[in-house]
Amino acid sequence: MGPIIGVLLAAGQGRRFGSDKLLHPLEDGTPMAVLAARRLKAACPGSVAVLRPEQTALADLLAEEGVQPVFCAAAHGGMGHSLAAGVAASPATAGGWLVALGDMPFIQPQTMRQVARALEAGASLAAPWLHGRRGHPVGFAACWRETLLAQAGDAGARDILSRHPEALRRIDTDDEGVLRDVDVPGDLGQA
Repeated sequence: MGPIIGVLLAAGQGRRFGSDKLLHPLEDGTPMAVLAARRLKAACPGSVAVLRPEQTALADLLAEEGVQPVFCAAAHGGMGHSLAAGVAASPATAGGWLVALGDMPFIQPQTMRQVARALEAGASLAAPWLHGRRGHPVGFAACWRETLLAQAGDAGARDILSRHPEALRRIDTDDEGVLRDVDVPGDLGQA
């Protein structure tokens, strides 16, 4: 089995935030998407970040972190297009994909590694759970490649997860970051 590839989805518009949230500096000055990429890369050294073509400044920052930028011209059409672009940019021999979001920088690297290890151990789908809710990142085994490549629209891979609950390996966690996404500036103060 090939390596698990990290896919950071970072092509959203982030309109509710009021500015480019993915470049927004966190308390230590690190841009939000850079921290999310670092944490993903800790679990998956081979990681890509899917961006809109105009996100060149973020692309440069992520490339400096060793995360390969992938530009998706169809990203405006929704997360499904971005997911398909990230999978298409990965090696055909990938053992699966660990899909994380650029606006969820607080997921601990250990949680990322747990999801990746579940795929390596044979899980078809894997995700962390906190307080009875599925969180991020979500892992997809190589058997989902064609389905992921066909994704379009804004649902991302939610339909895969909802149609195949029996295939989802649930990883219980106490990592609050798995549910903590940043949509508006006030979300940064919540811990």
